[in-house]
Amino acid sequence: MDRRTVTVNGVELAYLCEGPDDGPLALCLHGFPDTAHTWRHLLPRLAAAGYHAVAPFLRGYAPSGLASDGRYDTGTLALDACALHDALGGAGDAVIIGHDWGAFATYGAAASEPDRWRRVVTAAVAPQAAMAEGFFSYDQLRRSWYVFFFQTPLAEHAVSLDDHHFVDRLWADWSPSYDASWDVAKVKEAIGTPEHLAAAIGYYRAMFAGPPDDPAAAAAQAAASTVAPQPTLYLHGADDGCIGVDAIGPVADHLAPGSEVVVVEHAGHFLHVERPDEVGDHIIGFLGR
Repeated sequence: MDRRTVTVNGVELAYLCEGPDDGPLALCLHGFPDTAHTWRHLLPRLAAAGYHAVAPFLRGYAPSGLASDGRYDTGTLALDACALHDALGGAGDAVIIGHDWGAFATYGAAASEPDRWRRVVTAAVAPQAAMAEGFFSYDQLRRSWYVFFFQTPLAEHAVSLDDHHFVDRLWADWSPSYDASWDVAKVKEAIGTPEHLAAAIGYYRAMFAGPPDDPAAAAAQAAASTVAPQPTLYLHGADDGCIGVDAIGPVADHLAPGSEVVVVEHAGHFLHVERPDEVGDHIIGFLGR
């Protein structure tokens, strides 16, 4: 895979890419604590299907730059996705794929600027409306303790202790049957400086900050709570220790006609690296319809 850079919305984003530059854009967005490297199995599959497959390191994750405006809200992430569509020559046949925080960005980008994206794939984070009740169950709140801990000024210190051992433990809790040592090493490279770690935690702090004061970002963030018009494939690991499959709610009720929901057995939160062949088959098959 090639690694290149592009500047969008005032932030230099590094990205991995494979496939023909003139093929339909397939934009793959990662989450936390994660990097573009977890798309390493899917990018070649997309390239073989003719796509210009691109996986950026999201703003704040090295080697991408920090946001000079300090914005890490989901509306801004959606705007980054749409700006990447422009910068990378995307057209109406582009597809967008998002995992975890990348799923939040994907919902916003697909709903706010639907003419850019032909099909949508999300994983590990269901539409907000589907999870409206399940997220507040006792079991899910217990899994989501870190979200609330990240609102405190102690978060950066705790995560950085003992070579960011916190990240090792999150991966172990969320994908318990997977050897994540290679992926976790890449995450530590991406958030290893105090500034990049603060940026990654800043995504969570933006969750409770209210709508962004930028009107375009606020509109994209609001759009994420609506049903995007494109057929969408939603994937979730049956053994996800971050967001339990019991908490995702009636996902199909909040997706457009022609959508599909797949629970991947023997997979946790990072299902695209745990079960890459199975997940890749679902995605390539869905995009080809």
